[in-house]
Amino acid sequence: MTDPGPPPNAAEIMESVNDALQGLEVESHETAEILGFANREIPHLHTPEDSYFVLGSYRDPYLRRLRIVQNELDKRLGTYPFLMADLPELDIDRLPVFRIRFTLLAAHADTIVAVYEQDAGGEVTELGKISATPYFDKSYVLPRDYAWMTERNLDTEGDVVAAAATIYFNDDLDDETIEEELDSLVTAANRNDVGLTTPAVVDRLADRADGEHAPVSYSWVHLNEFRLFELHDRCFAWSSPDDLRDAVDEVA
Repeated sequence: MTDPGPPPNAAEIMESVNDALQGLEVESHETAEILGFANREIPHLHTPEDSYFVLGSYRDPYLRRLRIVQNELDKRLGTYPFLMADLPELDIDRLPVFRIRFTLLAAHADTIVAVYEQDAGGEVTELGKISATPYFDKSYVLPRDYAWMTERNLDTEGDVVAAAATIYFNDDLDDETIEEELDSLVTAANRNDVGLTTPAVVDRLADRADGEHAPVSYSWVHLNEFRLFELHDRCFAWSSPDDLRDAVDEVA
């Protein structure tokens, strides 16, 4: 097969790689490998289709939720949702290839959608990247069980269940206090036209006490980053796969 040669924007690509590597010198064979990756993958991101770069944990069971997001976006007409895990690796041992691949894909994707279910793993690094320029304006975050505890944020069932989880699974509260706090939460949600009852919320939480659907506890750093996206109307919490599908509907 004929070598297609370097892409027409090779200088721009290598400039962004240089920035990602903080000015580290790239050897000629590494440059060829990087430009080959760009030649294969970046053209898919410059078509009439809207491209969505889906981020999150590639470990099971979290990967299944990324596939839900990918599949929901794929149902839209004219879209190309993709995971970095599905694309070929860079055959470069010396350099931090994650930084290179992320930079190239994030720079050229139309939209970035990140799913969070834990406060550890590679997603932490990704959250730090997409919450800053130049990626912030085109990024959305979908954190499971996230709730910034104010009444005006209780707009959906997912919001209420996420907020309730922080009460129900709080070991510092006795049963009576938990019941009172949940009643107060549900009353506030009902004022926002979210039709849930306290027993219904408890039933949903009890089913999640153990296993992969156990509630998530985020660090204060995570909560603040999610809050920034929320204030820009680009953070949508979820608590179940169905909630996640609804959250994807909110992504532009």
